[in-house]
Amino acid sequence: MSPRRLGQHFLAAAGWRARILRTLGAGPRDTWLEIGAGHGEMTRELAQAAGRVVAVELDPPLVAQLRRLAREEPKIEVAAGDVLQLNLGDLAGARFKVYGNLPYYITSPILERLFQFAAQIEEIHIVVQLEVAARIAARPGRRDYGYLSVLSQFYARPEIVLRIPPGAFRPPPKVASALLRMKLPGARAALDIADEQGFLRLVQACFAQKRKTLRNNLRALFDAAQVEALLAECGLAARIRAEELSVEHFAAVYQILAGIKARKT
Repeated sequence: MSPRRLGQHFLAAAGWRARILRTLGAGPRDTWLEIGAGHGEMTRELAQAAGRVVAVELDPPLVAQLRRLAREEPKIEVAAGDVLQLNLGDLAGARFKVYGNLPYYITSPILERLFQFAAQIEEIHIVVQLEVAARIAARPGRRDYGYLSVLSQFYARPEIVLRIPPGAFRPPPKVASALLRMKLPGARAALDIADEQGFLRLVQACFAQKRKTLRNNLRALFDAAQVEALLAECGLAARIRAEELSVEHFAAVYQILAGIKARKT
């Protein structure tokens, strides 16, 4: 499968690779897991600064090229396969950091996969489409704020640290990109959420139709009486929308809904 078909845009500009490496702050005690290592453009840079680099790549010709690089640089280990299928915790170890230049179309699934290993990950640094980075880092009340924002901010603290022009890549994408830094843990550390997947399903339902109110979206999951009781107990306005609620507000909604359901049984 060709890199173009995989949606890969390789970071060809040496100056931008150097800027990104400085921003990552890699040190000799760090283990880095690199997603979509490609030709090894950033793999080599990371290996010069870090203690260990696990380079994940799906495309067989690129895997072969990375293995040649690994023979020259003992700090590099190559993992051939799909990042969505590999056990990243087993590959990288007890504590590790993540870097990835992500294909734009698969950013959300990769983040969801990474968050499954949140207990082991210290930081995530990803190059993504600028528009996607803005959505991940958006705060409540902003137009870009949505499910991906809440998911990411539940597990991490995202921040756009660099904006990268199309000319830094080969082939150049049609859109601007950004380096997004996500330090873990996020809001999750201070919230008492026993069923995290249940919580995220609720958040997803709240954003099911962004133009609708929170009340109308919740009626797809709960009966009208439960929804009205929730709004009253939370002190939420009848016309409030999901995009106005912070991660902490969603956690409160989830806990109150759980209490309402328990009282009904």
